[in-house]
Amino acid sequence: MTNKPARPADNWAPLYFLASVGAGGLAVTFFMWLMFWVPHPGQPVPVFEDIARAFANGGLLSKAMIIGAALGIAGFAYLNIKMYVWNVGQMLRFKKTESYAKLMTTNAESQMAAFPLATAMLINALFVLGLVFVPGLWSVVEYLFPLAMIAFLAVGYITLKQLGAFYGRIFGQGGFNTAANNNFGQALPAFALAMTGVGLSAPAALSGSVTVAGISVVVSTFFFVASALIAVIAIFQGIRDMMQHGASIDTAPTLTIVVPLITILGILTLRQSHGLHVHFESHAAVGDVLVTLTQFVSIQLLFLGLGWAVLSRQGYYKRFIAGADNSVGSYALVCPGVAMSVMLQFWINKGLVEAGVLAKFSTGYWVLSAVAVAFQIAMIALVFTLNRKHFAAPRTTVAVPAE
Repeated sequence: MTNKPARPADNWAPLYFLASVGAGGLAVTFFMWLMFWVPHPGQPVPVFEDIARAFANGGLLSKAMIIGAALGIAGFAYLNIKMYVWNVGQMLRFKKTESYAKLMTTNAESQMAAFPLATAMLINALFVLGLVFVPGLWSVVEYLFPLAMIAFLAVGYITLKQLGAFYGRIFGQGGFNTAANNNFGQALPAFALAMTGVGLSAPAALSGSVTVAGISVVVSTFFFVASALIAVIAIFQGIRDMMQHGASIDTAPTLTIVVPLITILGILTLRQSHGLHVHFESHAAVGDVLVTLTQFVSIQLLFLGLGWAVLSRQGYYKRFIAGADNSVGSYALVCPGVAMSVMLQFWINKGLVEAGVLAKFSTGYWVLSAVAVAFQIAMIALVFTLNRKHFAAPRTTVAVPAE
């Protein structure tokens, strides 16, 4: 009897956790519709009651938008949870193999940070689900904030423990392969730390308790600093090694990892700023917010351009997206597109609109918002394409693990 060829996903690697992260991020992009297009007086974010009221009183387009957002959030949150559970099962089996032992002696050990990254994204996605679909959640939310912070701190501990083991091995024994570091893959732990930090910053913006908000500001600041420091080290090291060895085609998508990092750290900053304004009389001028958000978007566009230039030069799309080859690293392309969609929504609404540069719901507003939605739609198409390539019917090729 002839064995059937394995699916690419059957050759599991830690970066498959990015399939869960990308789905969770897409759920957040649909929440942005409700965040900025549905009135929510009384709290910084829309909740079930605000959405129900807007649906009852809105016109046909408003109703269609709310239905689309609700379906998008529910669908991609389900995919986020499904992919997370599958990955955890695969990871537990993988840890019993010789491949895992080998992985933990190479540069790719840092890829295990994809697990806490996906865990933090899962917690964020569950929070969004609660806001949108659970009536009366806001009445008990103050009890949930301490529990959420404990959960995020546990995730942060896992990431820091992984980093300690990795850097302890590298600095204590050596063996870091600079030739295989021709990418930004070593910034993945910074991504996990940032996702933890943005979760920890939510109570700063949402809690009515000065104590809870203050603790939120302090602990999220720690993870902001840790993420930024690790990212800077990894990016400069990666640039140096790429200049010497060229970018690896399998891991070239990591060149855009700065884009989601900026979005997450940017949201963290906005949440902290709101909490400082409400509880500690620290007021950021709208012009300063506009400049800061514009700087964030500028950095993202520059790194998107860098990634596009390298991936185009290497023919990555034709080979790994439209072609027959598969690479688990392709899932790293979802996060930057999702991040651009989310950051553009904040730039438009918290930057241009609040500064008075752009009138809300004007023609110009919808033109710019269409760009954010275009990124969103493109990433939805990319997720479906990658899932079909990696998880559908058995293929004759297997995934190329990122080194």
